[in-house]
Amino acid sequence: MPLKDIFCQEKAISAIQCSFAGDKVAHAYIFAGSDGIGKFTTAKEFAKLLLCKNPVKRDNLTDSCGNCDSCRLFDAGSHPDFEHVYKELLEFTKEGKNKEPPFEFPIDVVREFVLDKVSQRPALSTRRVFVLSEAEKLNNESQNCLLKVLEEPPAYCCIILICTRPDKLLPTIRSRCQILRFGPIDEEKIIEKLRQPGLGEKQIKFFARLTDGSLGLAGTYSQLETAEANIYETKTYILDTLANFEYKNSLELAETIQKQSKEIASIWAKLAPATSANDIKRKSTAIILQIIISALHDAMLTNIAAGSQIVNFDQPEQIKKIALRFTPEQAAQKIAECFKTLHYLESSVNERLILEQLLLNMAETDKITSEL
Repeated sequence: MPLKDIFCQEKAISAIQCSFAGDKVAHAYIFAGSDGIGKFTTAKEFAKLLLCKNPVKRDNLTDSCGNCDSCRLFDAGSHPDFEHVYKELLEFTKEGKNKEPPFEFPIDVVREFVLDKVSQRPALSTRRVFVLSEAEKLNNESQNCLLKVLEEPPAYCCIILICTRPDKLLPTIRSRCQILRFGPIDEEKIIEKLRQPGLGEKQIKFFARLTDGSLGLAGTYSQLETAEANIYETKTYILDTLANFEYKNSLELAETIQKQSKEIASIWAKLAPATSANDIKRKSTAIILQIIISALHDAMLTNIAAGSQIVNFDQPEQIKKIALRFTPEQAAQKIAECFKTLHYLESSVNERLILEQLLLNMAETDKITSEL
């Protein structure tokens, strides 16, 4: 996909174009924003442009030509001056054979795929480009190792960090990178891209809204749904339960959530066998938590801004009942607790216990009306 075809990221593309046109390409960038909004696609196309021998101007944008030796090798995935570095490369390091895919970005990957290679001069182009995915998962050791490159980068080197949480990077790393922020994708664009056999319009619209402008995540959820992960059916059940939620339902709902999370993870693992099993497990549970967050957020909007666009547009009565149960302040507090639970998941806390605690807390509220 040429740079000109990347949609909804005009500011980031414009910044890239200005730096290239003015021959002021930074030695390091942080492409910041949520998952699935085009950061990696943009990074690859920018790298292709930096390595291209005959850049061309199309529709007022400078882009790679697509025809030179460099572009053909890039498209074939074998360009000698381009490195896509990701944590699962651990198995290809000297000591990483037969190791499980890691959750954090290990120092061995940074050392062997960045530090050891950055001193090698370009073989075909005038630059060498390194793109690091999931940079927010670089641990302190890995970041300090990367810092050695960022402090004294070779003139021909360009490093792009793909990152959802720049705040997790060391200040010394952030200060040495130009930060480009990527925004959410327009809902209609996502809906247009998701239309495919096996998915109904309600499902497509729900996934577009649940993922908050992330085309990549919406695409993943749609793929899981067509593989019979039953995410949409699960969300319908969860909202039905929350609409008539009682304290005694907490443990049963926690058990159902954990069971469905395992089902999603099982299907997801088949679709992405090279991804860490722990990553997939956490992401699968995060989908369920995001559904709960969406219901609480919809309820809060219903109380303070009736008529606003809600995620769960297909279950308005359930949202009204949840809105009767929680004041806006209570809903906001419950949402904060959900985000704490997401944080605990990242810390490998016992999943069943934190889900049970979350739901028990959710069952406790002073605002219970006779309409429930």
